[in-house]
Amino acid sequence: MCRHLAYLGPEQPLGRLLVEPPHSLYRQSWEPRRQRYGTVNADGFGVGWYAPDDPAPARYRRAGPIWADLSFADLARVVRSGAVLAAVRDATLAGADAEAAAAPFAAGRWLFSHNGAIAGWPDTAAHLVSGLPPLELLSLQARTDSAFVWALVLHRLRAGDDPAEALGGTVRRFAAAAPASRLNLLLTDGGTIAATAWGDSLWYRAEPGRGTVVASEPYDDDPLWQEVPDRTVLTASSAGVLLTPLEEPAPSPTPGSVRAGKPPSQKEPCR
Repeated sequence: MCRHLAYLGPEQPLGRLLVEPPHSLYRQSWEPRRQRYGTVNADGFGVGWYAPDDPAPARYRRAGPIWADLSFADLARVVRSGAVLAAVRDATLAGADAEAAAAPFAAGRWLFSHNGAIAGWPDTAAHLVSGLPPLELLSLQARTDSAFVWALVLHRLRAGDDPAEALGGTVRRFAAAAPASRLNLLLTDGGTIAATAWGDSLWYRAEPGRGTVVASEPYDDDPLWQEVPDRTVLTASSAGVLLTPLEEPAPSPTPGSVRAGKPPSQKEPCR
């Protein structure tokens, strides 16, 4: 699994969000409080942020643990932003993709992170690969389940889905193909945040004048933190936070069964 966080609000140093809180994302890399799978997130980390008047975010990613990066403290102290997405990674299977496998993934104005695992990976991909054009499949940013999830989300965004639709539709597809999957997704374009709770913890805190934080777990004990129910998609913007239930995917018909009037369907940790 992983831990991740997104923030929208007044501009502030990255360190105030990611390092200074008593249970910050930095500390969650070795001592998470609410992580249901895995205990140490030392297989990479990344942070993406937006600068004023520039829609494309910058990123800083590394393959090792966040506490071992001697440059990150200086970066977090001086870089300021009002829109941030960051993650620390716990990889179940070692891979050769190094920092390319660390969230946030990016395309255009979007930043994305996946906290979870696709059950049966990589065999599950065989059932869903037809949802991607060959060029997009060849452009995967890493050879991991999280990168594949991101490719499917991005395909939906490019097709015109809004962020909540892109995340919700992708979650339902994976959940139908591999029901034991854990699918906490986090997406931002610097002006909105969309996230799903599906199999692990997700919380948010929204306060006028202080912005909105959506995170795998609270970074302090402020009573304003609210837990997002499982099977939910969250959207947040300057207008507020909206929680919408995510329906379970409909089961495929059993062999030989046909629904009236319709033809039969032909139809693991942050990696």
